[in-house]
Amino acid sequence: MSDTACSPVLTRRIVASPAMCGPGSLFFGQAGDWTWQTVGEACSINTYRACTPDGDPSYLAFYYYRVRASPLVHPYGIAFGDEFDLESRVFQDGSRSVVTLHRLAPPGAALPALHPDEFHLAPRRDCLYVENFNRWLSRSDSDTNQGLVSRPPADFRPADLPALPSEHSPRHACGRARHHGTFHPAGLADHDLLTVAAFHTTHTVDAARDLNGAGLLYFASYFSIIDTALLRLWRELGRSDHAFLRRHLLDHRLAYFSNADPGDRIDIAVRLWRHAASLEETSDVRLTDAVTGRLIAVSSIRLLPPSV
Repeated sequence: MSDTACSPVLTRRIVASPAMCGPGSLFFGQAGDWTWQTVGEACSINTYRACTPDGDPSYLAFYYYRVRASPLVHPYGIAFGDEFDLESRVFQDGSRSVVTLHRLAPPGAALPALHPDEFHLAPRRDCLYVENFNRWLSRSDSDTNQGLVSRPPADFRPADLPALPSEHSPRHACGRARHHGTFHPAGLADHDLLTVAAFHTTHTVDAARDLNGAGLLYFASYFSIIDTALLRLWRELGRSDHAFLRRHLLDHRLAYFSNADPGDRIDIAVRLWRHAASLEETSDVRLTDAVTGRLIAVSSIRLLPPSV
């Protein structure tokens, strides 16, 4: 296992504001901002105004986003004014990308420093974790969000960061998700899960709601698009909106494989599974371009639904 003792650490006391609370994508957007701030401090780089050697904007784009929660604390259960101690650490995973880990812990808890082993192998029940894998991307054509290319800023020096232990690299999980349309191990559905529904819907990228300040499809908008599709499925199953608002998130994985332009129509395929023993539910969601079939994103969500 690689030594992570020299990994840059950023600690903060967080008070939950309305901008990070609710049953939608607000928490995910807030945590993404923590990642940009943390990478900026760890790498001594302005993540908001980073440029390629040619002077073009270089964006710290999200390629993989994971949240690990527990029965005690999860994103949709955070209320106004809740307090947490936030610890964030950054690791290199290749010459053009970084992995950032965040841990939200009870305020004042005396915990050991956050290590990738804790996130992957022994997450605490009283903590909430976020893992982000980001790559530096730039537009290849100023008139479209498609065809983004890997071009890091001139002053990005990943060698200054500790290497992420290879067994914890998100690259492996993302490769499986691209190929299989799920983050779950091959064959798991055959013996552990029961199919309860399959569902298809569409979303048209909304220029008034879905884009960020750079004109790209905002990384947190993917969560909103997926949640809207899941809500439509819940309604098809006869479940109430009130029950949807009370769902308890346990694990959310999302891999971003491409971006989209305003007006693009996205096909969304959802498979909903119920675990035969625990009654936990898992949703596999696949987003593709409705015209070209281009893969846009894959997500797997594990949650505990309320009584419906």
